[in-house]
Amino acid sequence: MVEIWREIYNNTPQGERESKTFRLPPIIPAVLYNGAGSWTAALSFKEMLDSYQDFSGHLLDFRYLLFDVNRYSEEELIRAANLIAGVFLLDQKMRPEELVGRLQKLAGVLRRLTPDEFRHFITWLKNVVKPRMPGDFSAKIDGILNESNPWEVERMIYNLELTLAEMQQQALLKGKMEGKIEGKLEGKLEGKLEGKLEAQQEIARNLLLLNIDIDTIIKATGLGPEEINALRRQLEN
Repeated sequence: MVEIWREIYNNTPQGERESKTFRLPPIIPAVLYNGAGSWTAALSFKEMLDSYQDFSGHLLDFRYLLFDVNRYSEEELIRAANLIAGVFLLDQKMRPEELVGRLQKLAGVLRRLTPDEFRHFITWLKNVVKPRMPGDFSAKIDGILNESNPWEVERMIYNLELTLAEMQQQALLKGKMEGKIEGKLEGKLEGKLEGKLEAQQEIARNLLLLNIDIDTIIKATGLGPEEINALRRQLEN
């Protein structure tokens, strides 16, 4: 706040700012919070000062407006039907597939925006959507949003829906492919281990038939004494 006032003061002509009628503009601080838990920080400036209770009425103090996004219901935000409510609605926690549905509910609000308001909304929407997208889809989203305007909101939403559907389909195919590859690798590994064990057991049987001592068989095959004794019992039966 101080930096904003300093900027305004320094950019005001000297004669005007030294006038008795000169006033700095009011600033209302606000916090937009979209965390899952409840907001627990102090709401007033003085509460951040040590022993503020001892100086009642003599401390600089102000309160900020808190917009706790996830405390609003979807119905409340849609009913408000304005840009800020739309931003809150899209800033709530949601799955990627919910984005299109929420944009469709806001279509009427978006159509009524001025070109300047719509441009600010698109800039904000990019910051919300793009971090959730893989690199190749991020460029597609950029293209769709850059070409959008208030009077073609439905077209923008439809193109976003197609892109999200394509992304989900690609993720599904990738998951299936990774599952198949993992299954094949596990099968090959199990087959190799099984084949190796069978070979070790066959060598141990042959050495037992030649009356080779157990210590030598352990060294030759890597099998444990219990396994070798089990093979000996099989041969004796």
